[in-house]
Amino acid sequence: MSNTNKLSIKEKIGYALGDGAANIAWRGVATFLFIFYTDIFGLNPATVGLLFLVARFSDGISDILMGIISDRTKSKYGKFRPWILWTAIPLGAILSLLFTSPDLNSTGKIIYAYCTYILFTLIYTANNIPYGALMAVMTGDDKERTSLGSYRMVGAFAGGMLVQGALLFLVAYFGNVNPTVIVDKLADEKFIVEVSTPSDVANANIKTINGIALFSWSGDMNINSQDNTPTHGKSFSIESNKKYRFIVTGEKNITANDISIIDQKQGYSNSMYLLSAFLALFMFVTFYSTKERITPPKSQKSNLTKDLKDLIANKPWLVLLAVGLLFNIYNSIKQGIVIIYFTHYLNNQLLAASFLVGLMLASIAGAMITAPLGKKLGKRKLFIYALIFSGLVNALLVFCRPNDVEAIFTIGIISEFSAAIFPTLFFAMLGDAADYSEFKNERRATGLIYSAGSFATKFGGGIAGAIIGFVLAAFNYNGQDSASISGAIPGIIMLMSWIPTIITCIAAFLMILYPLNQKKLDEITLELNTRRKENT
Repeated sequence: MSNTNKLSIKEKIGYALGDGAANIAWRGVATFLFIFYTDIFGLNPATVGLLFLVARFSDGISDILMGIISDRTKSKYGKFRPWILWTAIPLGAILSLLFTSPDLNSTGKIIYAYCTYILFTLIYTANNIPYGALMAVMTGDDKERTSLGSYRMVGAFAGGMLVQGALLFLVAYFGNVNPTVIVDKLADEKFIVEVSTPSDVANANIKTINGIALFSWSGDMNINSQDNTPTHGKSFSIESNKKYRFIVTGEKNITANDISIIDQKQGYSNSMYLLSAFLALFMFVTFYSTKERITPPKSQKSNLTKDLKDLIANKPWLVLLAVGLLFNIYNSIKQGIVIIYFTHYLNNQLLAASFLVGLMLASIAGAMITAPLGKKLGKRKLFIYALIFSGLVNALLVFCRPNDVEAIFTIGIISEFSAAIFPTLFFAMLGDAADYSEFKNERRATGLIYSAGSFATKFGGGIAGAIIGFVLAAFNYNGQDSASISGAIPGIIMLMSWIPTIITCIAAFLMILYPLNQKKLDEITLELNTRRKENT
């Protein structure tokens, strides 16, 4: 058995595509599901926050179970690869259902959201824990594993860039309702805009293309004045061939071509159907292009009690579990609030797509530089420095105003460059924790070790969703009520800036407790290679 394999570029790219696929799902959900639930599906933000928390906490149990199951899977494809094959299509299907909006009452919507979201987390678990564990059995070289981790994160961020950069434009394309628009100028920078559509639209959004103009209902539309605060666009239901009139101010020379009306329900659903197909395709490529090479010691017998005892006594794993939870809360808060921040604070939702693409490009650069920096500084030190730097830079967003677009982009990109180092190191270090367990106990439970990665990712996202929901609810945010949105702006800014920073500072302190420096890792790798050669 070879255990120090140098992996080919082809295999590393094939493996990376798997996380690209997973991040179509994960970043699509983390970035867009909250605003989809509140602004389009019509759920209360506190309800959404509680849903995220409950589903992600219960999912921690399934993570452990999936780690146990994958460690005991026996097939001609190995222990972990077959799960990538088996879950490719189900994961794409449930992602599509998450962004589907059936016509239900309030209770029915909540039940539908809980059922589809919990099922999504279960299928994602069945896919992602074996996928993560696969990294640790593709090679026994910890430095090669760090390189593979860099490829993985490049793939992850590329998948995230695909969904975050393209989705809003796909929504605009698939949600086009072919409206009839008539614009009459009333005064300088003041127009009356009349719109109608050939079919009913349950959740339409109207604004100018650049999002600057303010919309209010025309006085003859019988809209209660307290609901008619001028806002950068309006969301409303359209009856076919009925005319809707707005007073539009704040822009010069508005024409019919400057008015955008999008069916958000149809736009989100069709966009996610397309992206889900790419998800399944990428998973198939990962399955067929990778190979498992590291197996547990031949003398090891299946013993769940022993595996769990070894896990609890594994200090590197315990530290990584806590730190992984915290940095995923940090990342998930930023991802979950960014669309709301751009939509309601900068009043330019499509600009969020450019921002997210910029973050993904910075993330790819950060992932690529992690391996050489890790060799120079060591993984532990690099992790601590990255946590502190990213958090402090991100806190500067509290000083930005809606017109400080360049500053917002600069701060976000610099912070994200450093934040990309977190997951790149984290998943490589979980492999190190698996090696440590084998070195110390002469037993290996790779799937169980990697359940920490999935648990931290999902439960961290759940806590982040709860934080977002509860903070916005405290400021009386209602995504379908323009007046309440204005009052929630301070909460939105807090969530985008200094609240995540506090979390990174706590994570950096905990990372100091991580016991595996590079000298210890080299010792472990040498000893394990010797043992494996003897057992060949």
